[in-house]
Amino acid sequence: MSPNRQGPPEQVSIHLQENIDFLTEKLGIGTSIDVLVKEMTIGGKKIALIFIDGFANGELITDILRGMITLERADLLPDPLQKLMEQKIPYMEMESNDQLSEIMDELLAGQMLLFIDGEKEAIVLDTREYPVRGPEEPDTERLTRGSRDGFVETLMFNLALIRRRVRDPGLRVEAMKLGRRSKTDIAIVYINDIVNPQLLENVKDRLDKIDIDGLPMAEKSVEEFITKGKWNVFPLVRYTERPDVAATHLFEGHILLVVDTSPAAMIIPATIFHHVQHAEEFRQNVLSGIYIRWVRFIGIFMSVFLAPLYLLVSNQPQLLPEFLAFIGPKEVGNVPLFVQFIIVHVGIDMVRISGIHTPSSLATAMGLIAALLIGQIAIDVGFFTPEVLLYGGLVALGMFSTPSWELSQANRLVHLMMLLLTGLFQLPGFLAGLVIVFIRLATNKSFGVPYLWPLIPLNILALKSVLLREPVPVQNVRPSALKTKDTTRITSKKGKQVGNKRDRGDDNS
Repeated sequence: MSPNRQGPPEQVSIHLQENIDFLTEKLGIGTSIDVLVKEMTIGGKKIALIFIDGFANGELITDILRGMITLERADLLPDPLQKLMEQKIPYMEMESNDQLSEIMDELLAGQMLLFIDGEKEAIVLDTREYPVRGPEEPDTERLTRGSRDGFVETLMFNLALIRRRVRDPGLRVEAMKLGRRSKTDIAIVYINDIVNPQLLENVKDRLDKIDIDGLPMAEKSVEEFITKGKWNVFPLVRYTERPDVAATHLFEGHILLVVDTSPAAMIIPATIFHHVQHAEEFRQNVLSGIYIRWVRFIGIFMSVFLAPLYLLVSNQPQLLPEFLAFIGPKEVGNVPLFVQFIIVHVGIDMVRISGIHTPSSLATAMGLIAALLIGQIAIDVGFFTPEVLLYGGLVALGMFSTPSWELSQANRLVHLMMLLLTGLFQLPGFLAGLVIVFIRLATNKSFGVPYLWPLIPLNILALKSVLLREPVPVQNVRPSALKTKDTTRITSKKGKQVGNKRDRGDDNS
């Protein structure tokens, strides 16, 4: 940096070369091949354009320069910076700034800097063009009927998808940066006249306390900072890659955290019942939605308790009534039943992990190998009994029918714990596992909201809307657990609010 620099080192100098030297030292211009500087003269004034190749929209920069290169000296008088911003640069997304540290952050975020010799401020132009894929339906939240768009890895695109569905003047999108080095952009999205102010303040306070150099894992890193109970197996926030689901939660009074580079929006707060509902239920008629919901409930129950129950009654058949006496292994394998279930549990997870990491061209071959090894051959050699593979397959189906991937992963660990306790301690172990799971669920809170609400504390009307997919016209109030400002969703034709005596737990997710 020049020893004769004019003004404080954190402010833009009136000498163009000093500003270039400052950024060259800080950003390694000349060493880093993607940070580019273009010096030129317009209207008798020396200027410098600094931008990052790969972020810059070449056509947009060309259009901006085309309007500047023909300028004469008189065109920039008496104030070159104001003349350029107000009359000569045909672009809206720009501002001036005199703080070098701030404009350097903007440059690293992809914006272009324009320095003018003799001026104490620089012009920051948003000429960004991020590499981006087109919105497409998320693989983990597919519907038979419904919109086919989904969030992508670009923050502004995701916010546009939300605004398209929430054209409310009360919609607020507050921006902040997290990470001393990564400076990751994050948006706090909520509807101002609905959201609980205490909840909003709580979320902001937790975000403000994050102090780390970078957040390369985006929303997952943020979640681990803002949720309590770092070793808690159950997820305390819900993720979605569907903008329609995100918008639905906004209308309920939830808060969304949208992190740049992530295609998933974080929904706050979230009870366990938010993790077991799916948008598919609300894309079908009411009775079909109820049926789908209960099939899903059964699948989730099976994914946790089916195998431990079978193991229990196989080891203690006296627990079964006579009409269920047929349940149990018909043949005793060479490996203890308890060990068989553990191996199947781990084996299914190995197949799942292999499927994720296997190139798509080899996925079919990998599936055939897994089916042969874990299937018929394992039975033929007496390693597994057929019943163990049957119940292991049903457990896997239940896992995959869980709408929330995070809850599905939690249930895998709970299922393994129940197997271990039941296999080692029989009935006392099974009962102890139930007590442990219940206490963990009952004591959990997601940003102050009880994790088992509306079951604990009991709210019968809200619990009914969780157990039964209700018609949309009767979903007239927001969940009381969120303590929203505006509690009513439906207004009569006469302008009167309806349904003030009801309460809901549904979230149309």
